[in-house]
Amino acid sequence: MLKPSALRALSLMIALALVLAACAPAATPTPEPAVQTQVPAEPTQPPEPTPTAEPTATPAPQIGSAERPIKVLFVPSVDAEKIVASGQLLAEALNQATGLAFEVVVPTSYAATLEEMCASPDDTMGFIPGLGYVLAEQLCGVKVAGKAVRFGYDWYAAMIVVQRDSQYQTIADLNGKKWAYPDAASTSGYLYPLHMFKEAGVTPGESVAAGSHDAAIKAVYNGEADFGTAFFSPPRVDGKAIEWEPGQNPDVPADLLDSCSPTQDEKALMCGNFEIRDARRNLRKELPDVAQKVRILATTPKIPNDTVSFGPDFPDDLMQKIMDALFAFAQNDPEGFAKAFEAYSWTGINPATDAEYDPIRFAIQASGFKIEDLGQ
Repeated sequence: MLKPSALRALSLMIALALVLAACAPAATPTPEPAVQTQVPAEPTQPPEPTPTAEPTATPAPQIGSAERPIKVLFVPSVDAEKIVASGQLLAEALNQATGLAFEVVVPTSYAATLEEMCASPDDTMGFIPGLGYVLAEQLCGVKVAGKAVRFGYDWYAAMIVVQRDSQYQTIADLNGKKWAYPDAASTSGYLYPLHMFKEAGVTPGESVAAGSHDAAIKAVYNGEADFGTAFFSPPRVDGKAIEWEPGQNPDVPADLLDSCSPTQDEKALMCGNFEIRDARRNLRKELPDVAQKVRILATTPKIPNDTVSFGPDFPDDLMQKIMDALFAFAQNDPEGFAKAFEAYSWTGINPATDAEYDPIRFAIQASGFKIEDLGQ
C-alpha cells in the first residue's frame, strides 16, 4: 500500500502527462495518393481545309458583240474582192441600224459556205442561193428568212432555148436531142429542167456541161447543141416589171424582134420598149443578134430567188432584228441597198418561207443531187 505521499506524487505525474498531451500539436495525416481518372483522348481529326474561292467563270461574249461578231457569209460566185466590198457596206448599214457587230466572210467554195453555217449554228447568217439553202436545211436545219428581189421580181425560172428557125415546138420534140447546160450544180440550168424532163417523159440524148449559162446559150447559137437551158427572168416593158406568169409568152413580141440590139451604152438588150432580162442579155456585147438567133421554147414554174438564211441555232430575236433592218434598208434607201448588194444584183428583199423552196427539193429528188456534188 502506497504511502499518502507517494500517492500524491503519482496523481501529480498523471495530471502533468494529461496537460502535456493536450498541449502537443495534432499529427498530420499522410495523404493517400490521388486516383488519376484517364479521359479517353478524342480521335485526331484532320484539319479543316481552308476554303478555296472558286474561279469566277468568264461569261461568253454576246452574239453580235465586238468580241463575237455575227459572221455574214457569201458564196464565192463572183470575184471575192467585189463581194467583200459590197458586203462591208451591208455590214456597216446593219451595224448602224441594230448596234450589232458583223464580219463579212467569203469561204473558199459553195459547199464550204454551207458547212460553215452548220459548224457555227448560232452566230452565222448567209446570203445563199435556193439550192444551197435546201441542202443546208437538210444537212443541219438552217433557217430561211428572206429572199432577193431583182428588178421587181422575187423569183426566177429556168428556160429551154433553141435556134429560132429550128423545128422544135414542144418539150416532147427534144427527146433524144443534144442538151447543153451550164453545170450540174445549177438549179435553173440543170436540176429543175431535169425534173421537168422526167415529168414530161423526155430523155435527152448527149448532154454537155458548157460551164456557164452564157456558154450553154452560145452552144445553141453556134449549132453545137440542139437545145440549151439557162436562167430566165421576166422582161421589163417601159423600164418596169410586168405581171408575167409561167405559161405566158416569155419571148420577144414578133413585131419587135428585128429591133433587138444592145443599147448605146451596152448596159441592156432592148427590143423597142421591151427589155430582155433572161440569160441572153449577158451575150449582148459578144453576140448582139442573140435575140434574133435564139428563142425560148419553154419555161419552168417559178423558183424563189436567193435567200438570206441563218444558222439553225441563231437567236430568233436577233434574227428578227436583222431582218427588220434589212427590210427598212431596202425601203428607205433603195440605192444604198442596191449598192450594198451590187455583187449579187439584189434590188430589194421580201420575206420567205421554207415551203416556197419545195420546187428546188423536187428537182434535187429528181436528180439525186447531194451537197458533195457542189465540189470543194
